[in-house]
Amino acid sequence: MVKHKRLMEIVALLPALLMAQDSVTQGKGGAEPLVLSLKQAIQLALAGGQNLTAQIAEQSVRLAEAQSAQARAVLRPEVEATVSGQEQKLNLAALGFESIHIPVPGFTFPSSVGPFNTFDARVRVRQNLLDVSALRRSRAVRAGVQVAQADTAEVRDRVAAQVANGYIAVLRADAAAQAATAGVTLAEALLKQAEDRQDAGKGLGIDVTRAKAELAVERQRKLAAEIERTRARLQLLRSVGLSLDTRLELSDSLTFTATEPLPLEKALAVAFHSRTDLTALQQREENVRLHDDAIRSERWPSLAGYADYGALGTTVPNSVATYTVGVAVKVPVFDGGRREARRAETVHEMRQVQLREKDLRAQVELEVRQALESLKLAEQQVEVAEEGLAVTRDELAQARRRYEAGVTGNLEVVEAQARLARSDDNRTDALYAWTAARIALFQSLGTIQELGH
Repeated sequence: MVKHKRLMEIVALLPALLMAQDSVTQGKGGAEPLVLSLKQAIQLALAGGQNLTAQIAEQSVRLAEAQSAQARAVLRPEVEATVSGQEQKLNLAALGFESIHIPVPGFTFPSSVGPFNTFDARVRVRQNLLDVSALRRSRAVRAGVQVAQADTAEVRDRVAAQVANGYIAVLRADAAAQAATAGVTLAEALLKQAEDRQDAGKGLGIDVTRAKAELAVERQRKLAAEIERTRARLQLLRSVGLSLDTRLELSDSLTFTATEPLPLEKALAVAFHSRTDLTALQQREENVRLHDDAIRSERWPSLAGYADYGALGTTVPNSVATYTVGVAVKVPVFDGGRREARRAETVHEMRQVQLREKDLRAQVELEVRQALESLKLAEQQVEVAEEGLAVTRDELAQARRRYEAGVTGNLEVVEAQARLARSDDNRTDALYAWTAARIALFQSLGTIQELGH
């Protein structure tokens, strides 16, 4: 069922995958950009098998399944067939026959016999009839598959969180670059205004100098934003598992949507039920317990049946049917203390896993509390940033009107422009902080992959 669901997700992502491939093969100049939403980015990294970390985790599951198949093989019959033919000559003296005295007058063993032929065609079967330890070892190894699956789910959660954070980092860098571009445009307009006023004899040279200095600052800000945007996009491509030459266009944006606060008790209940790292520890505890049962069962006798049937003779025509049927009982007596040492090892491992689970549950509660508080404070931060941006926009408009009317120099305009730039950055940072807090809440609840559905 899980594999079928994964296959359907891959099929749904085929257009995006083909577009990504096309963007690489056609080159940066002529290719259409790959349009990605946050949901598609996570799906590409997980369902599309693009992220190498997720692929490595999937291979651990395949390895555990192969080990489980080996453990189950011990419980199945072993069947082998052999056909042999040989010619022999034996040295009876070397085998000690010369030292054997038979009280028959004139009889002595020959020094050698042969050559003679031997033909043997045989089928052998062996089956464990009762081996409790092998049965429990098989169960323990099967539980190891569930441990690997839980570990893989935890890795997939980390990959989803990494992609989500990388995606919003690109959105933040894009917003900062757009704001910086707008700042350069505004600075150029203010410089032209100052130059026009100076040409008309209404302005001072210091006003033009201030405007040029502010334009230089805005250009530096734009260059820094472009560098950060390039870095963020490359990191996102790396997280998703796409070629670093792929051109990206993100369809989502940094927006704020007020949500009802999640009660702490409900959030903790969801986290304790959904966190894959907790599930992985619980599966590992069960795996250790089964291994301990298997070790204790090694004290019990085991029963095996065996049989063979075939033809034996000097040649094929004169071969005679022969067979062997038997049952063997194996009773462990003393193994030098190795069994008890292995049991002590599993006991300490069990205790270690239990302590880690207790510590992780405390860490989960801490992360949930922190995520809820961060989200609440981030909402307030967005509201304050929006108010500050509106105020600084109004301040800049008033300062430009005062400067145009000749009431004051452009110092007020330059300072208002600088405050507007800071307010714009503060708003972008606030939206990023709120989105990041929301992602952190999903991650702390163990539902981060829901962003990809």
